[in-house]
Amino acid sequence: MARLTVFDRATYSSNLRCLTRNGSIMTAAEECETDARWMREALRAAHEANERGEVPVGTCIVSGEVVLAIAGNRTRTDQDPTAHAEIVALREAARKLGNYRLTDAVAYSTIEPCAMCAGALIQARVRRLVYGARDERAGAVESRFRICDTDFLNHRIEVTPGVMEEECRTLMQEFFRARRENQRMKTDGRMKDEG
Repeated sequence: MARLTVFDRATYSSNLRCLTRNGSIMTAAEECETDARWMREALRAAHEANERGEVPVGTCIVSGEVVLAIAGNRTRTDQDPTAHAEIVALREAARKLGNYRLTDAVAYSTIEPCAMCAGALIQARVRRLVYGARDERAGAVESRFRICDTDFLNHRIEVTPGVMEEECRTLMQEFFRARRENQRMKTDGRMKDEG
């Protein structure tokens, strides 16, 4: 007997009851509500990262209804190039479980993960990744690479893109717009001082 996957469900009515991987019954509508609930937590972490001057990316990792970790980017705060939200959250979740394998976990990220983070999700054996907005420049799940579902790695992750996409995209766009404006103002200020 074949099991239904997220891809099989996509063509059916949202009222159709479907089997999830763990055998429990959940409607597509319930899954969407659950995804939005946890993505709001990831967005909250992204806003907190933004307040610290970090690129506003947030990640929430859950197993069932249990929150394992919520983190925002910390690269500047920690002076650590690997302290992306996904990595920070994976480390915290693994410590909490006492195991680096997060086989029942779902990771919610506001932005499509980069190659480093997608690779870490594979290494942790995360069951599912849900992300908000695509990263057209460095996304390694669908935009530039397909790390999470490639057939040459020993684990594949079920991927659900586009959850709260507009909110996630807007937060990033506003951050980079403000950064460019600040840079322009600094450049204009230097030009006045020199003139």
